[in-house]
Amino acid sequence: MLKGLAITPPVLGRISIGKVVEKNGKRLPEKDDQFTITSQVQNKDGWLPHPLDESLRKEQGGKIRNIPIRLLFNDPDLNFRAEYSLFDRTTGRPLCVGDGQNCKRQTEEGIKSFPCPSPDACPLAKGNACKPYGRLNVALGDDDPLGSFVFRTTGFNSIRTLSARLQYFQAISGNKLSCLALELRLRGKSTRQSMGTPIYYVDITPRSGLSTEEMLLQAKQLDEARRQAGFDQEALDQVAKLGLGNGAFEEGEEDGGAVVEEFFSSTPDANPSAASTIPDTPMNKTLGQKLEAKALAVLG
Repeated sequence: MLKGLAITPPVLGRISIGKVVEKNGKRLPEKDDQFTITSQVQNKDGWLPHPLDESLRKEQGGKIRNIPIRLLFNDPDLNFRAEYSLFDRTTGRPLCVGDGQNCKRQTEEGIKSFPCPSPDACPLAKGNACKPYGRLNVALGDDDPLGSFVFRTTGFNSIRTLSARLQYFQAISGNKLSCLALELRLRGKSTRQSMGTPIYYVDITPRSGLSTEEMLLQAKQLDEARRQAGFDQEALDQVAKLGLGNGAFEEGEEDGGAVVEEFFSSTPDANPSAASTIPDTPMNKTLGQKLEAKALAVLG
């Protein structure tokens, strides 16, 4: 295994609730009210649709609002990774990644660890340069149980909801998260900040047509069948954890460029190349605590 290279779940395609469009010669992110499933191939018009996109659109009358999924791992943190992230908007290279307590940062002397003050208190994060950034890997269909489609988001509502759902489903299933028949579901809400305009976020629920009890019963049966066939889910989770921890940053320059274009395209007030100048600010709150505080401020 190459040291310093994060080994991430194999990606077959992408899931998004927005797209990048060209306006006045600039490529800008644009929100949407539906899911789009794309391949990993891109042309001048954007990412090419995956065949699953067309089939789900036909089933749902033109707009994809829910997607049947399974998860690869029993550990919620392997399926969905969320951190505060800062990218170099010119090269797409990740510069700093933290959890609100500690961070790994690219400096002139290499990658170093520092306390993470979160974007609200970090000088490098001025101008919305650093954001909560989450990646969810899910399996679609039954053709490749180890291949995945990735949903990326910097939306607070999606990050908080996905984190909570995965932890809850792990708890009620007795750590059989990878055996649950689930679906991604698009939800809308309005807030004072949105001025009455709906904002859309992603949730995970039992698959349409299944009650929670039916879903849990099916998961128990699938878990027993897998064990009898020799499928070692515990070993898979352990290998995935080691692979993700093999690198300081999950995204490289190749994937980082697409992430920057879609989520980090606004011009920051701070210079993102000045990572080594950030002071060692004491940390008081974890990522979860900061996100919860932000939610209370918005909803209160």
